Amino acid sequence: MDWYSTVFEVIDTRSFSNLWYWIILAVTWSSISHWVLGVPFDMVTRARRNGGQAEKDLEDLVRINANRFLFIVEEAGLWITAMVSAVLSGLVVLGFFYGIEIAQAIFLLLFPLTFVGLLSIYSANKVKEGEDSGDALWRRLRIHRMSTQMVGMVSIFVIAMWGMYHNLSSYIL
Repeated sequence: MDWYSTVFEVIDTRSFSNLWYWIILAVTWSSISHWVLGVPFDMVTRARRNGGQAEKDLEDLVRINANRFLFIVEEAGLWITAMVSAVLSGLVVLGFFYGIEIAQAIFLLLFPLTFVGLLSIYSANKVKEGEDSGDALWRRLRIHRMSTQMVGMVSIFVIAMWGMYHNLSSYIL
């Protein structure tokens, strides 16, 4: 077997029928829902259960990350919005108007992450406004994680449906 054909068989641009795409999708959403405002969720549960120093560490880490998110939004938010919009628009045009499957797959992976980014900014604002300790902080982090997981579930469902449609229609035609 030729080396090039082996490599292109493993790294296939037919994304929706490729196992690697689904692994990347699963790892992405698993990581995104585990890290809440830059804090691993096991740290949140440990702080809730044990209190004391773990709780103070959690509050400090959330405060630092929330301030960092808000600083980035204030300094470069307009540029980030423009770049993300340009990339997503380009992927839509390439994927859905020109029919390039890899662009469709990347768009369907990245577009829901913009909602998670907006949720992170919203949660960071809430933390800065006073939900930065105790029950209010735990509630905010739990709501943020549940919202992220809901976006992830909807995203995975839509990607699975689109991928099945795309695979079935390409085999039929």
